[in-house]
Amino acid sequence: MKHLLLTLIAAMLLSVSWPTYGVPFFIFIALVPLLMMEHDISKFSTYKRKSWVVFGLSYLCFVIWNTVTTGWLYGSKNPDGSHSMMAVLFPVLVNSLLYSLVFQCYHWYKNAQGTYWGLAFFISFWMCFEKFHLNWELTWPWLNLGNVFSDYPKLIQWYDTLGATGGSFWILVINVLIFYTIRIWQAGRKRNSLIINTSIIVLLIALPMLISISKYNNFNEKPIGEVNVLMLQPNLDPYGEKYTQDSLTITNDLLSLAERNSTTKIDYYIAPETALPGNGSFSERGFENSEILNRVKTFLTQNPKSVFATGISSHKYYFNSENLPKEAYEINSTLWVERYNSAIQIVPNKKVEVYHKGKLVPGVEIFPYMTYLKPILGDAMIDLGGTVASLGTDKERVAFSNPYNKGKIAPIICYESIYGEFVTDYVKKGANFFAIMTNDSWWGVTEGHRQLLSYAKLRSIETRREIARAANSGISAHINALGEIEEDTLYGDKTALFAKIKLYDTETFYTRTGDFISRICLFAFGFLLFYLIFEWIKKKINSRKA
Repeated sequence: MKHLLLTLIAAMLLSVSWPTYGVPFFIFIALVPLLMMEHDISKFSTYKRKSWVVFGLSYLCFVIWNTVTTGWLYGSKNPDGSHSMMAVLFPVLVNSLLYSLVFQCYHWYKNAQGTYWGLAFFISFWMCFEKFHLNWELTWPWLNLGNVFSDYPKLIQWYDTLGATGGSFWILVINVLIFYTIRIWQAGRKRNSLIINTSIIVLLIALPMLISISKYNNFNEKPIGEVNVLMLQPNLDPYGEKYTQDSLTITNDLLSLAERNSTTKIDYYIAPETALPGNGSFSERGFENSEILNRVKTFLTQNPKSVFATGISSHKYYFNSENLPKEAYEINSTLWVERYNSAIQIVPNKKVEVYHKGKLVPGVEIFPYMTYLKPILGDAMIDLGGTVASLGTDKERVAFSNPYNKGKIAPIICYESIYGEFVTDYVKKGANFFAIMTNDSWWGVTEGHRQLLSYAKLRSIETRREIARAANSGISAHINALGEIEEDTLYGDKTALFAKIKLYDTETFYTRTGDFISRICLFAFGFLLFYLIFEWIKKKINSRKA
């Protein structure tokens, strides 16, 4: 019962820490009950299969945490209108399993090498897992620990140096030190050690926050310019209107929304992810002949020196099987097609610029490890009103330059905005502000769209770039370079949001170095693994000599 209680306390603390409803300070002790549970089972319990008990309890903890924080995935729907159980069960159960395997490896390593080496392994392996979770095809870094302070930007201004992954490292270290302090106290009841360790913990929690407050109060980065941006929020039902209305009707409504809210000179009109064309997609070989895109160009000629950036669905045809992209699929024996979730920039009398989303949602936009899993799973993709085939991607980020001013936008598409190091590549391409184009309407009025908006604040802090966020149903927002929301819209409104966006061109330390804390942890993990193998070989040799 004690071990179950510790597990449930850990699950509760992890859950109540999470944005946008929680109190993040609980995260500093959230993993301590789990560590205590593992230690007590390993050292003092009479269970016959201790490893299985540790695994089962840790899995229970992580299932509860994942369910509470990401259970809003249930809001997504199947094509027949029913809620998609697969959309929530697969991420919750698989993600919980991955976290449990990380904890289980810590349990095994600690039993082999002792508590101190085990705790070092716990930090380094968890950090490696988070980095891995940012990069593989089943990527789902929604619950990376460093995200937890996204609603408290004033306390994490140092993310411009170490990023959200640095926040994960900070949280893990504090949890381990608190657990270590409790163990030292239980073992020896030494008041001096307790006072010293507690003081170190308080300092390690407070110092980064004090540095952040100082950075916040002394932020004086000089912008190189300013642009007027109008973010469009058409509020199309992604399960109905978006795919049943005529494409020209959708386009005209979007342009009417833009026209009605153009009360001053607009430099950028920004529309959401896949705002056009509605049902179907654009052929990229026919951009210049598209009636829809030419209507946008006509609108721009009536609003001189303005550009229009929007999310679209697009595709590209291939007429022979040579040099086909791996995501292209066969229509017939002489025709193949590759589809994209894209962003474009439209300027009158210029070719349409296009970028293809580089981070795809597993199960929705990409069939993970298709070569290996498709023979087993068939076509079991989660269809949220779009394609059930893997989309194509761009291997490099782009920045769209404005011919009329100094603006260079990063066309960040939805899911991409939760990837810190990935987003810095836009800055390296010259982007001086971010345009996040997103459609958060799939999940309805849930924490999903609120959390995604909250995570965008981290990208502002890490790169010191302002954000213009255009969301289909909301929340559209202007986020400043300190990670604060200057203005936003209400979810579910058909509206537009005007903002004066400051342009910055300096690169932060995090932009230049990325997740270097994770890379250090990878080396530490390699060393600890090598040390384990070395000790095992040494014991084998000594046992043979004996």
